[in-house]
Amino acid sequence: MMELKRKLKVAVLGATGMVGQRFLTILENHPWFDVVVLAASPRSAGKTYEEAVGARWKLDIPMPEKYKKMIVVNVNEVDAVSAQVDFCFSAVDMSKDEIRAIEEDYAKHETPVVSNNSAHRWTPDVPMVIPEINPEHYEIIKSQKQRLGTTRGFIAVKPNCSIQSYTPALAAWKEFEPYEMIVTTYQAISGAGKNFKDWPEMVGNVIPYIGGEEEKSELEPLKVFGHIENGEIVKASEPKISAQCIRIPVLNGHTAAAFVKFRKPATKEVLIEKLEGFYGIPQQLRLPSAPKRFIQYLQEDNRPQVTLDVDYEGGMGVSIGRLRQDSIYDWKFVGLSHNTLRGAAGGAVESAECLTALEYITAKEELN
Repeated sequence: MMELKRKLKVAVLGATGMVGQRFLTILENHPWFDVVVLAASPRSAGKTYEEAVGARWKLDIPMPEKYKKMIVVNVNEVDAVSAQVDFCFSAVDMSKDEIRAIEEDYAKHETPVVSNNSAHRWTPDVPMVIPEINPEHYEIIKSQKQRLGTTRGFIAVKPNCSIQSYTPALAAWKEFEPYEMIVTTYQAISGAGKNFKDWPEMVGNVIPYIGGEEEKSELEPLKVFGHIENGEIVKASEPKISAQCIRIPVLNGHTAAAFVKFRKPATKEVLIEKLEGFYGIPQQLRLPSAPKRFIQYLQEDNRPQVTLDVDYEGGMGVSIGRLRQDSIYDWKFVGLSHNTLRGAAGGAVESAECLTALEYITAKEELN
């Protein structure tokens, strides 16, 4: 693992929400990044973090002591925040137009933004990266900087949490040319920024609709598997994906039941071997948040299970099981990923680590 001359100073934008809270728990003792600014809406500004969050702490682990007395600043004070940090994580809760505008404003203030939000996922020159799968998309940052007129400021995003439980398998099986998929995702309530205290009607309930989620589940893997052309990321044409997304009474963990067709044949043994042997730049560089093994395959018929497997590799790994031949499609399987770790804040932190290791994010000289 590489060492930095000094820790990079970081702001968390939208620090009081559930994903912001998750960022802070991940970054509490991070070896490369030091959170020095907590930014949120004007109604939280001027309060201590503990006061601003109040009874709205949503995680099942305590609020870290180091943040409790920090004073929350107004996220709209872009000059003041940017002057104190090398880069920022974004988990702001605004309209998509407002998110696009404020993230570009930070970038234009020469402060890179690593975003958990969906607002810029389809901006053609914004990389949307799962670091194990498509880190080459970071190369589009050069074109983005030209558009923004920046020297170090840019925006990078991570994909939706719903695709993390099956897209890694497609990447591991790329050589067999998966071209069609049907997937149903069974998604935890924390994906909506809620816990059971906030959402008691979810106890013992299933809701067969999550707004906008099916479109994301069908289309975002195609951008991940796309290529750069003429200063834009062009999405792949395959695999064509049909998705249903269902909210279930689970706190953390998105499960996917998937059916896949391949152009090239493969045995079960080879497909499992490809899953277990799949790795990327995070593993090669031993990034701080990277799972040692990105994908585990579980042989038991009743795995993966949320209660047993959601925290695999600290919540940053993906669990696959029940791979078997199908009577209509070629193969079917079940996948599981932690939606607020691998799928949200943890995935963004790993992306920032990758951007740092590849020198897209560097220290601002004036902060030395």
